Amino acid sequence: MAKGGKGPKGKKITLKVAKNCIKITFDGRKRLDLSKMGITNFPKCILRLNDVDELDLSRNMIRKIPESISKFQNLRWLDLHSNYIDKLPESLGQMTTLLYLNVSNNRLITNGLPAELNQLKNIRTLNLGLNHLDSVPTTLGALKELHEVGLYDNLLTSIPNSISKLPKLKKLNIKRNPFPKSEESDTFLDTIKRLDNLYLVEDKDLCSNCLRKCQQARDKLNKIKNIATGAPKKAIFSNLVSPNSMAKDSQEDWRIRSTSP
Repeated sequence: MAKGGKGPKGKKITLKVAKNCIKITFDGRKRLDLSKMGITNFPKCILRLNDVDELDLSRNMIRKIPESISKFQNLRWLDLHSNYIDKLPESLGQMTTLLYLNVSNNRLITNGLPAELNQLKNIRTLNLGLNHLDSVPTTLGALKELHEVGLYDNLLTSIPNSISKLPKLKKLNIKRNPFPKSEESDTFLDTIKRLDNLYLVEDKDLCSNCLRKCQQARDKLNKIKNIATGAPKKAIFSNLVSPNSMAKDSQEDWRIRSTSP
């Protein structure tokens, strides 16, 4: 780290550089792509390009997103994944045209999620995975248009019922969280079996070969547990398996599949 405690000096983004990074998507939308540019500070000059439909600042070293980001009043798609962000601005709630928000792989804590997020009434995809969240704000239950939610790789021990009751939710990724193995967890799973993708794969969804391999692996694991405890125990979630090969995700899975309102 540089003298004085300052972080690395990132690439300076000028208005000219930013203009050259504007692309037209296949469906005719304007995307400002500043990903993988080594940016450490939010480039204020891009506020003059606030007519873009999509903004990509992913895979940089940005620590803070200013309140002025709300000037992007037409923004439908915002990708901030893989930065050092620990708090989102309250003004984000004013960006009511947003359909897609990816803030995964940052340093977000629960207190860093403003209550104003519940104003994003049109949002369809929200990715909060790979952060430091120990709880999910119940206010997210107000986002009735949500189709996909990513909460994987956090510190969650429970999911609020308001999330399971979202009427249009089809994909919920809650993998690799320290959920307690209890009847409460079992009840929660029962309430969200309607989802197309829960990332806990059920037996009936596997081909016979995959199912056989998963059952063999599960039996082997149960034997190891029985040896360790000295007494056999009934497995919790006995009708569920979670093979990584069947539920492998990458950041690209969460990039926009340009969604029409």
